[in-house]
Amino acid sequence: MYGLQQPLSPSQSTQLPDAGALPTALNPALLKSARQIYRTYYEVHPEDVQRPIGIAISTKTHRGKLIFGDRPVLLPNECFVPINQIEPGLH
Repeated sequence: MYGLQQPLSPSQSTQLPDAGALPTALNPALLKSARQIYRTYYEVHPEDVQRPIGIAISTKTHRGKLIFGDRPVLLPNECFVPINQIEPGLH
């Protein structure tokens, strides 16, 4: 799912999402998928205490991965769902 990525041009590198920034319009189905990915990860790995900054999720397949780094690197068909958009619906 995650193949080789081409280097970003200067205009593309400024388009990377900020971990604290809120998406302007988030598809409810993507948010639901992101919450399920987050929930499943912590059911399988309950001992992990590191908090992700969010999830990179495919807009086509709704498959995704938790992101633990400082800034996500996204593929063209992916979007970033920040953790503050995921956690409120889980409590």
